[in-house]
Amino acid sequence: MNLLDHNESKKKMAQLYNEVSKELFGYGTTLLRVSVEDHIITFQARHRRSPRSAALEGEDPALKQEVDFRLSTVYKRKFREKLEQELQLNIEAILRDYDAPTQWAFTNVVLAENQ
Repeated sequence: MNLLDHNESKKKMAQLYNEVSKELFGYGTTLLRVSVEDHIITFQARHRRSPRSAALEGEDPALKQEVDFRLSTVYKRKFREKLEQELQLNIEAILRDYDAPTQWAFTNVVLAENQ
């Protein structure tokens, strides 16, 4: 059995995910599920809608989309750092997709094969 598939490991990974959310957005998620399959960890998250994001969307949708993309890039970098430092994971890639209208984000952490 994969050690990362234990409840305590999943709780720790969820905690780290929310720490990055709070750091970047000021609050955590409204829903978060963590699953582990072979060498891929998937985070299914529903985020809160930021009032600043809603205001920007009304004023300049293209800028809001650019800001969402940049924040997602920063999110991946910070989340990777936390996972590597605190759980000593050997990460090959982090893939993240965020749907602004529904506030859903899916983040896949691909571990190196020799993990």
